[in-house]
Amino acid sequence: MKTILNVIWLVLSGFWLFLGYFLAGVLLCITIIGIPFGIAAFRIAVYALWPFGYTTVERRGAGAPSFIGNILWLVLAGWWLALEHIAVAIALAVTIIGIPFAIANLKMIPVALFPLGREIVPTDQPFATR
Repeated sequence: MKTILNVIWLVLSGFWLFLGYFLAGVLLCITIIGIPFGIAAFRIAVYALWPFGYTTVERRGAGAPSFIGNILWLVLAGWWLALEHIAVAIALAVTIIGIPFAIANLKMIPVALFPLGREIVPTDQPFATR
């Protein structure tokens, strides 16, 4: 079932969200300071491409550096990525079939706003730490 949902997601919105996160990653990797944020964007891009079967959990031990990094992320890229999720969710919610995918898009907003200090893990292992 996860595969079917992921394929439908890919066609309806996953590819475009992937491109948005990928573009953010490329733009952020232009500077040395932005490289950690670009890597986070690439990680989220893969999650946006194939989200069903995965979830995000808070990473233990992520303290002040993650907090400061999340503030910078919010200013540099997070706000427009969250707007992208909202726009795609509104477009998907127009149809009955798209409503579950719209909800999935809205669930991705917190990781779009504050990705540092979070990990993407399979849903069957939500408490696994790396």
